[in-house]
Amino acid sequence: MTRTSRKGWSIRLLLLSLLASFALVAAACGNDDDSDTSSDAPATAAATAAATAAATEAPAAPVESRSINVAIVGNPQMEDIASLTPSLFTAETGIEVNYTFLEEQTLREIVTRDVGAGGEQFDVVMIGMFEAPQFGANGWLYDLNDFAADTPEWNGDDIIPAVRGGLSYEGGLYAAPFYAESSFVMYRQDVIDAAGLTMPAAPTWDELADIARTIDSDEMAGICLRGKPGWGDLGAAFTTVLNTFGGTWWLANADGSIGAAQVDQPEFREALEFYVALINDAGQDDAANASFNECLSLYQNGQVAMWYDATVAAGILEADDSPVQGLNGFALAPTKVTDASGWLWAWALAIPQNSSDPDTAWEYVSWATSEEYINAAGESLPGGWAAVPPGTRESTYANPNYQAAAQAFAQKTLDAMLAAPIDNPGTTPRPGLPGVQYVGVPEFQDVGTRCTEQFSAAIAGSISVDSALSACQDIASEVSN
Repeated sequence: MTRTSRKGWSIRLLLLSLLASFALVAAACGNDDDSDTSSDAPATAAATAAATAAATEAPAAPVESRSINVAIVGNPQMEDIASLTPSLFTAETGIEVNYTFLEEQTLREIVTRDVGAGGEQFDVVMIGMFEAPQFGANGWLYDLNDFAADTPEWNGDDIIPAVRGGLSYEGGLYAAPFYAESSFVMYRQDVIDAAGLTMPAAPTWDELADIARTIDSDEMAGICLRGKPGWGDLGAAFTTVLNTFGGTWWLANADGSIGAAQVDQPEFREALEFYVALINDAGQDDAANASFNECLSLYQNGQVAMWYDATVAAGILEADDSPVQGLNGFALAPTKVTDASGWLWAWALAIPQNSSDPDTAWEYVSWATSEEYINAAGESLPGGWAAVPPGTRESTYANPNYQAAAQAFAQKTLDAMLAAPIDNPGTTPRPGLPGVQYVGVPEFQDVGTRCTEQFSAAIAGSISVDSALSACQDIASEVSN
């Protein structure tokens, strides 16, 4: 891995200054730390002037020009790092970072297609716990342990073990976490209080639904839930409901492969009917087109009173520049028949095997996922320390600045992540690698997306729940063994 030498620039500036001062010789500098001078000819006034100009104009930053292409999810946390990259990273390293922002579902489709086909479109890609172990097993990504061994300041031991484990496969670390999360309920404490209600610290879905229907009004919806199609959009939120209602997408065969589809089972029907009815009774308008970003906007604008989604949103809601700062309460993900239901996820940065410059890519990844970036973001972001990337490093939760800014939600986020039932998310074994809000098999990407198109249509009222379940059972059965 290479990094342009600042020492070389210091030597060159010193030599050029001496030449200008004494007008002895013309200077010639190499590209490494060793410089050499020539005294064959006497210095002229022009040579002296040239040396003086060179010393005056020599840049403080490296002259080597490098650039990388990075595909990331379009959300506030990633917009934050993009805004800070020029001043905190490019100015220091000379590496230009070209970001491509994509919606969650689009990002997943493009990255899977490009990386899986050996494409060279991106040097760094943002993936999650669903993709990292599978892509790593397929040989599509670099094992970041090999880079980290030469970068002790990155301090991989500081990463929260459950997060590191979720991004690993057979000991290899295939993505570095930018932020990590579970899911929980965010709610307007003032609205709950005004209605004379109490939010349990660990509500059931029935309790939450009762509260949502009670506080729902023409001015403020009772709750915001994901309804936009996509295995990681509507599919993520709904699958946590499905798990705790005792349902599952497929049975698991003895060897861990995909067994019989279970969409036609009573538990699946009960979960989907509950989810659709809650949105229709007390949910946001145009729910079939809403996911994280849409619900965030509605909540910040005072248009919804509760929101079940990723814990990372808490830092945005409690940021210094948030219109709802100080008005929020937080509760664990609702349950039905299981003890816990919150998901476990990390948006993480990976380096594809076909990256044109993996060393430069790692220089960026190791900065973006470092304690150094978190500390700099805490001092630089308009939202302050509450808005820094959460859930990845133990040092973040030991930092007094973060403890003070995030006291309303930091421990609850860690509690939710710790409680996430990643190895046993429901009541029946499921195929593939561990996962809560997804099934850890490659087939789930297509099946989950196609089925959630049906579920979203049911939310919109364009088809019945019966039709959606029937279509999804056929879709899920296509990959059953």
